Amino acid sequence: MLISCLNEDDDARDVARHVEDAGRKCVLVPGDLSQPAHCRAVVDRAVEEFGGIDILVNNAAYQMMHKSLDEISDEEWDYTFRLNVGAYFYLAKAAVPHMSEGASIIGSSSVNSDTPNPTLAPYAATKAAIANFSASLAQLLGEKGIRVNSVAPGPIWTPLIPSTMPPDSVESFGENVPLGRAGQPAELAPIYVLLASDDASYISGARVAVTGGRPVL
Repeated sequence: MLISCLNEDDDARDVARHVEDAGRKCVLVPGDLSQPAHCRAVVDRAVEEFGGIDILVNNAAYQMMHKSLDEISDEEWDYTFRLNVGAYFYLAKAAVPHMSEGASIIGSSSVNSDTPNPTLAPYAATKAAIANFSASLAQLLGEKGIRVNSVAPGPIWTPLIPSTMPPDSVESFGENVPLGRAGQPAELAPIYVLLASDDASYISGARVAVTGGRPVL
């Protein structure tokens, strides 16, 4: 496994420790995935360390809440798209030549791709783009035997929530879904494991919703 992240060094090392405790190798390559050169360097390092790429999970994201359009700066808009969508494109383009039949690409979309939260306009727009790009890749790469899917999480507790939302929103986070609560990362992760595995060998072009009952159509 190879992980690239920015400003999450402690969490990355913790994940690496769990991977290594399970008897597997984990390589950390910190850096800014909004930069094409870093994305290519990540792929090069993965090929150097592991000889190829079987699974590519695109999960890097940036979001901020704004109550009006005027609050969204040009710089924030551009950066949100460069990281959330651009990294997916750059990583996939660099990785595909090193992927064989049976490989899997997974994009992290969101329930916001269909029913956007207006206070998350840049983020929601990127998540719709991720779902669309994943569907396009599934068709482009099918002849190579490479599967591509996206996952559309609903409210999931991650460090992104308290760091980007006001306290009142954090307190009520997830209460508006039918199950009445936000999900935990451990409740979301099994979907990624399934889509990455051979058990999902005929699943491609899908968007899997993990939303606590909130519809994604």
